[in-house]
Amino acid sequence: MAMNQSVMSSRHVSLWYGQTRALTNITMEIPEKQVTAIIGPSGCGKSTFLKTLNRMTDLNPSVKMGGFINFLGQPLQKYDVVDLRRRVGMVFQKPNPFPKSIHDNITFGLRLQGVKNRTALDNAVEASLRQAALWDEVKDRLKQSAMALSGGQQQRLCIARALAVNPEVVLMDEPCSALDPVATAKIEDLILELKKEYTIVIVTHNMQQAARISDRTAFFLSSELVEYDTTAKMFENPADQRTEDYITGRFG
Repeated sequence: MAMNQSVMSSRHVSLWYGQTRALTNITMEIPEKQVTAIIGPSGCGKSTFLKTLNRMTDLNPSVKMGGFINFLGQPLQKYDVVDLRRRVGMVFQKPNPFPKSIHDNITFGLRLQGVKNRTALDNAVEASLRQAALWDEVKDRLKQSAMALSGGQQQRLCIARALAVNPEVVLMDEPCSALDPVATAKIEDLILELKKEYTIVIVTHNMQQAARISDRTAFFLSSELVEYDTTAKMFENPADQRTEDYITGRFG
């Protein structure tokens, strides 16, 4: 598979939490409108790397970082951080809806941007819930609390909330790890649908999930990027023995 134009790229990114090294010299390109999966054992740096892509690591005062990350050809530091997090959205491991109505969850980011027009807000709610394959399930209870939804529905709501502000990239940190197999399958179908319009980077500890939904896979181990290639090549013919050992379950 040809590499699409890259939307984000990291160059020699290293990161420390205090004295602890979490990332070592990570260089990789993230192609447009593809799903890039990041796999590897717990504590290998994959979630940390994901957080560097929208500067969530800035929130931790002990973090020191070297190297640089570009988004659409500009260094991340050049972006206003609020604008960056709108354009590079994040969906977390545990669904985290706000304790507000479904409608208010979706419009939260738009209101922050100053959108007040009722029709525009209502249209955005419907459009993003449709994109997140949730509209038919919740359209009659938009004024009810998002907390009343099931875990899988809450996670799709969080995806809809990220989509409502019209991002270019959606980062997902193990978005299915708290969900049952049925809800997981819905999220996977959704990801395959969304990549037509968005660039998606997903951290997953589920190798089968990476094989099913991603175009490219990066394997992290002990803070380093061991290998990064098309998913087909990584799973069928990896270049590094450590990748093969991990994928075939010899360790992990």
